[in-house]
Order: sequence, then C-alpha cells, then structure tokens
Amino acid sequence: MGHKNRWDERYATDDYVFGTDPNLFLAEVAPRLRVGRALCIADGEGRNSVFLAERGFTVTAMDASAVGMQKATRLAMARNVGMTTQVADLESYDFGDARWDVIVSIFCHLPPELRRRVHARVTAALLPGGAFVLEAYTPRQIEYATGGPSDATLLVTVDDLRPELAGLDLQIAREVVRDVVEGRGHTGRASVVQILAVKPTEPRGR
Repeated sequence: MGHKNRWDERYATDDYVFGTDPNLFLAEVAPRLRVGRALCIADGEGRNSVFLAERGFTVTAMDASAVGMQKATRLAMARNVGMTTQVADLESYDFGDARWDVIVSIFCHLPPELRRRVHARVTAALLPGGAFVLEAYTPRQIEYATGGPSDATLLVTVDDLRPELAGLDLQIAREVVRDVVEGRGHTGRASVVQILAVKPTEPRGR
C-alpha cells in the first residue's frame, strides 16, 4: 500500500506532474496503431489515455493511484472525450485474453519478476494485429538523473525486453537518448528504451 499512497501524495496537486500532453513516442507511433480498444497501464494522471481517446480509441486507463485516475477523468472531461478509469494494482490486474487492439506502457517501472509476468499477460491480452507501445528508462538514466527510479533493477534494456515479448513482432526496438519534457516530473536529457511490438495475425510455426 505504501507505493500506492506515495503516488496519491505525488499527484495531490492541482497541476499535472507529468503534464497533459501525450508521451512523444506514443504520439509518434499513433498513426501506425489500429483504432479500437486501448488499455493504458500505470497511466498516472491520464495524459496518454486522453490522447488516444481524442484519436477515436475506446480507452481504459488504469493506475494504482485513485488521485491520478480522478485527475485523468477531469482531463478527459476538459477535452470532451469519454474513457473508463480503473484503480488497480498490476500484481492482480486482469488484462483478459485477446481483448485489446493497443496496450500502452509509458514509464511504468516494475520489479523484474512482476514486469515479466505483466509482459506475458500483455502478449496474451492483445488481439491478433494488436500493438504494444512501451517507453521506459534504461539503466543509463541514473547518470542523467532527469526522472525515473534511482533503483537500477527497475530500469530496462532492449535485451531485457526481447525475451519477455517473444510472442510479438518487434517493429521498433531501440535505445535512444532524447529530451524528455513531460511536466515537472520528467525534464531533460534521458536514456530510454522504445518498443512498438505487434501480435502476429497468424499463429507462429504454421
């Protein structure tokens, strides 16, 4: 519960800690995504969910912070879009099977064992042809100190992610240094991993 309360406290402010604009990588790949049902996990104050809702997706935003999800609802109302919010923990969240056209994970940093389980569930939860969009900090981010966890075990590389997403086709899998300017929570040069992975429409090995 401590983790959840920490984010409730962080989001308990009138401004949006990570801004109200979408993540730049998500915005870059959005034209490649099939419009349909989208799930944004650990979406904080809802900026990425609202962006997809504005593009015509049927969006579910989930986060462990009730305060964050309340702010997501306010942002959606201000932008005149509808979406569903769920306060839930990724330890026990039911992704469903073959349910989503898009799943988005932006700066969701998890302990390795939980991350592997979540990514296995993501793979199962995507519809054939559905896409997984991820951006996260790499271990090099600790040198930049412009956002993200200070615990290196929560940071990831492409090599970490490849086996975890083995059921998907990696269309983008890269590590880059870029300027991340997303509210006061993330500002400055940063080392990130970016993934666009698509579930095959035909079963493997046929």
